[in-house]
Amino acid sequence: QAQLVESGGGLVQAGGSLRLSCAASGRTFSRYTMGWFRQAPGKEREFVAAIIWSGTDTYYADSVKGRFTISRDNAKNTVYLQMNSLKPEDTAVYYCAARGYGTITTAVRAYDYWGQGTQVTVSS
Repeated sequence: QAQLVESGGGLVQAGGSLRLSCAASGRTFSRYTMGWFRQAPGKEREFVAAIIWSGTDTYYADSVKGRFTISRDNAKNTVYLQMNSLKPEDTAVYYCAARGYGTITTAVRAYDYWGQGTQVTVSS
């Protein structure tokens, strides 16, 4: 059974930093494209960042470019999202997702596996 488990969320003041982790198990996720998405109350789930299986290619939403960094450690089956210079508008539930044998895409429906999410709250 494939499983993704996020951790690292919490409450932080504007301008602060958090690092989210996503631990994968049950499949060889080292060959999967991994992504981070977020969903704020009353809004649709939106793409944040993605990284190809080798870690050599990444892609970011314009809203987080220059502030967030996605990375992965295939030996640990873990993907990270370093979030710096956080803003109140970054407040959302953050989800980790995996896409089997595919290139980077921002489409929610293209990802096959999802974690349960971790709450990030940024206070002003």
